[in-house]
Amino acid sequence: MTGEQDRPDEPDRPERPGRSTRTYWVAGSAVALALLFAVGATVAAASDSGAGAGSGTSSRAPGRYSPDAGFARDMSVHHQQAVEMSFIVRDRTKDEAVRSLAYDIANTQANQRGMMLGWLDLWGLPKVIADEPPMSWMASSGGGTGEGHQGHDMGEHGMGGHDTGAAKPGALMPGMATKEELARLGAAEGRDAEVLYLQLMTDHHKGGVAMAQGCARQCVTPAERALAQGMVEAQQSELTLMADMLKQRGAAPRG
Repeated sequence: MTGEQDRPDEPDRPERPGRSTRTYWVAGSAVALALLFAVGATVAAASDSGAGAGSGTSSRAPGRYSPDAGFARDMSVHHQQAVEMSFIVRDRTKDEAVRSLAYDIANTQANQRGMMLGWLDLWGLPKVIADEPPMSWMASSGGGTGEGHQGHDMGEHGMGGHDTGAAKPGALMPGMATKEELARLGAAEGRDAEVLYLQLMTDHHKGGVAMAQGCARQCVTPAERALAQGMVEAQQSELTLMADMLKQRGAAPRG
């Protein structure tokens, strides 16, 4: 799932059930806030990077291995799997609450992913670097230029001392699902699909929040820091919502 992929057809937006109006309003507001951050961030990034003559970049553009570039690359991959899982569950359940949440996650994260990939284009940087370990930028302490490739000690508590959690065997980054888990989701139906999706997405959001917090601390591009903070707030709200939805189904987040 590295690199760009064609986006699946967008589903019709399901109606939200009335019993959870307030809860969904809170989560929906956080999603809208994240999208607002994303739109403003794209405009600001374009303004910052468009001053260079000919190349479309400026001297202020982040370096190849900077936290700014690393976050844009890694979170784009992380987001793409969330979009994929959301489109899978759309076809595995008729529950409007789950379908509505999946719709919001798919649309928000697909838009944010496109913006981050657009920044990499504006900065003249690659979207994939074969020899760059996932999330190695979180150990960077060299500021935003990041022209040199820094080796980092991943450690048992995550990247560069940040408590991001370890990626489970078969997963590319913390919080991401394995191929086997995606296959299980694709084979499940009804309540089983709902519970597995909510559990997988809870893990996914926890990994995403940790990564976004890393960018909010380390990235030097103001627009990208604002987007990262918007992700933290939106996904934390959705974590609360998903815990409630699991409880309603007689289940709980994993581990």
